Amino acid sequence: MTNLSQFEFRKQPWFDQEHFEGFNQAIPMKTIVIHCFDPRASEIPQAVANYFGDEVYPGENILDADGNRVGNTRTMFTVSNAGGRAFSALQSVATMDYLFHFEKVVVVHHSFCGATAFEPEHLIHSFHEHHHADIATLIDHDSMAILDFEQSVKHDLELLRNSPLVPKNIKLYGFFYEINSGQLTEIARDIPGENQ
Repeated sequence: MTNLSQFEFRKQPWFDQEHFEGFNQAIPMKTIVIHCFDPRASEIPQAVANYFGDEVYPGENILDADGNRVGNTRTMFTVSNAGGRAFSALQSVATMDYLFHFEKVVVVHHSFCGATAFEPEHLIHSFHEHHHADIATLIDHDSMAILDFEQSVKHDLELLRNSPLVPKNIKLYGFFYEINSGQLTEIARDIPGENQ
């Protein structure tokens, strides 16, 4: 068996986990974009970068003198999942807070998403019928499908704001993306200290 531990940060002689302050010096990450993994919506991260104007996406690798990849110029992480739902991205947000000190989380739902093709009860019933498993309590009911774009975006921002996995100082933004025109529309925002 191959020993892959040589590729772990914790195993490097120079790495001090007790005094770890994040990787922002190597990758200047400041935004997490949560969006659907539908390939028709793959331009969402670039649309978000353009909207804010001060984001770098996709960025370029930074190499050391030996040609090793030691950083990147990108300022945005992307988290893709079914429907671009915040519920499925919570663990990623908590992990990225530890590894990077980011500023905002952006949720984007898109037109003609597969998550608009069913209601939560249909997914629960179908899964039970095909796999004999009850998933009703495993996934946040309001995160299983998109029944109304505006409500789903607002639900996801509220879920993020109320989750202990999301730092309270994080700025939250919610958008709708129309896949045919490329139009990105802001639906909601939740910025600590700003009047809503």
